[in-house]
Amino acid sequence: MQDSTYLGTEKPGKLLLKFAIPCIFSLIISCLYNIVDQIFVGNGVGPLGNAATGVIFPVTVIGWGISLFFGDGAAASLSVSLGRNKTEDIHRTVGNSILCSFLGGVVVIFISYLWGDGLLTLIGATDANLALAHSYGFIIYAMMPLALVQNTLASIIRADGSPKYAMGAMLVGAVLNIIGDPVAIFVLDLGIQGAAWATILGQFVSFVICAAYLTRSKTFRISRSSFRPDFTLLKQVMTLGASSFLTQLSIVVITIVNNILLVKYGAMSAYGEDIPLAAFVVIMKLFQIVLNIAIGIAAGAQPIVGYNYGAKKFGRVRELLGLILKWTIIVCLVCTVLFQVFPQAFIQMFGAEGAEGANAVDPVLYLQFAVPCLRIYLSLILFTCVQKVCAIFLQSIGHAKAAVPLSFLRDVLLIVFSIIMPIYVGVTGIFWGAPIADVLAIAITAAVMVRLWKHLKAADGDAPEQTVLQPSHPGFIVTIAREHGSAGKRIGQLVAEKLGVPCYYKEMTALAAQESGLAREFISGINSDENAVMRDLYLSTNVVQQAIAAQDKAINLIADKGSCVIVGRAADYVLRGRDNLVRVFIHAPRDYRVKKVMEMYGDSEAEGKKSIARSDAARGAYYKNISGHEWGDPHQYELSVDSSIGPEKTAELICSYINQI
Repeated sequence: MQDSTYLGTEKPGKLLLKFAIPCIFSLIISCLYNIVDQIFVGNGVGPLGNAATGVIFPVTVIGWGISLFFGDGAAASLSVSLGRNKTEDIHRTVGNSILCSFLGGVVVIFISYLWGDGLLTLIGATDANLALAHSYGFIIYAMMPLALVQNTLASIIRADGSPKYAMGAMLVGAVLNIIGDPVAIFVLDLGIQGAAWATILGQFVSFVICAAYLTRSKTFRISRSSFRPDFTLLKQVMTLGASSFLTQLSIVVITIVNNILLVKYGAMSAYGEDIPLAAFVVIMKLFQIVLNIAIGIAAGAQPIVGYNYGAKKFGRVRELLGLILKWTIIVCLVCTVLFQVFPQAFIQMFGAEGAEGANAVDPVLYLQFAVPCLRIYLSLILFTCVQKVCAIFLQSIGHAKAAVPLSFLRDVLLIVFSIIMPIYVGVTGIFWGAPIADVLAIAITAAVMVRLWKHLKAADGDAPEQTVLQPSHPGFIVTIAREHGSAGKRIGQLVAEKLGVPCYYKEMTALAAQESGLAREFISGINSDENAVMRDLYLSTNVVQQAIAAQDKAINLIADKGSCVIVGRAADYVLRGRDNLVRVFIHAPRDYRVKKVMEMYGDSEAEGKKSIARSDAARGAYYKNISGHEWGDPHQYELSVDSSIGPEKTAELICSYINQI
């Protein structure tokens, strides 16, 4: 496991600078393609051109989401495999992710071309901008498979330990796009099609650079067999990439809903269908730049925050939270002042003069609408960014129950108020939906964060617990997996006593904490039933994957010391391949287990049934997440025992089996 102790000793401000700046640049570079297109299209074609690219935007975001689904999922899987020192399947994970990303692009092409202008009309195209949207989109679609593969590869390359290479590939493509846009639009007089050609040229060059990396990758080697579909690996990748995909999907929903509303209510106003749509596209690009900076600060801090929280260095966690919020607030306040004082300058930067003859919009009317709407929509961008940053911070410390809902809270509220407000105040009400959503989202988020702050302050000073490996001798390693209420822990202790070897249960988590710097309670809770609502998303978070890797290392260290009994923690899978491994699964009838739970915890019968259902579901999900196999499948174990005969007799049966091997 890579030494990361410096995350707990280096000055937080210095660490934040080191980690956040590359993350911010990566996010900014990733959105440059679309923003640059908007600037040059707006100035070369006019606001109608911006409206047209805004129509295509949801399609490109769907593609982006697919690429992150497989790219971020593969990157997380690669990191976990490296942490567990299980590298034999990495090349297949990478190959399958590339293949699925490519096929996802093919599906996008097929649907987009087959549906044609009907799709464009559905997601917001008007009679005035439909031809422009068609000209732009039908070129952009063509590069989808390679563009998606390029983005997937960028995530994989970063996880492979070459973030600068990935950033360089994206930067080269962005620079080519920046140069190509004015040449194609103004010199070659290709109009909006020129912007599309410049975009796909940049994407293609970035793809070539990223693909070339596969010949020099550090932890895997790609071959033809790497692309043979492996649905077990793909399921793990998709689980780990689900959070990224859902984030992009929310952007698509917001964009399409707003496009439809802007066209509908714009047609009822003096501004017509196209001016509100064009203004919204420009305002969203400005919003995107500021939000990406804030997200870059928080996302860059994730490994630092996760490490220090796990190590119980809560004072440093509070200091890091303060620094993250401080720099987010500074950036947002500066941008808010600029937006409120110079709104017209920002609107005109993206072009306000028409350039399409009869289809041109009135620039005076356009500015009359766009300037106040920019002020309205971006008035509380500070709240937006702080709310998103807090959600990322909560994810960093593994609080998925709060982090996942909060990450989508503002977006859900925005959709609701964007639908409600124009009913009463017309088309500008769509823009008023943002500050209203911001106020409500930040109020709820603040309540969560105040409670967390108090917890961190109260817990400050707690020290990580230590444990020592017990002496043993060569022999069998017995792993005990068990249903809740089957007395599996007690049976494991009895087996260890009869064999004269150590038994490890909670000691594993203490050792993992000692080895990794993560808190014992945090590691202990990664497969608990309290996270059942968002279990898969929770298990996909970076800090949880770090905890799982630390725990796997601890289990292997325990096994290396000699014969022992290990209870739980998917040890049977972690230690697979060892010749001296005996895997046991303990089960029992439901009524027997309910009675045991009632005896042990004082639960009522109804509470006992719920506890068993939640706990078994959590253990099964955890096992499936890290192994891809079904928990409790008898084919996964050498011995499966019904413990209703009693713990003592069950332990004797297990020992008798071991003695006969």
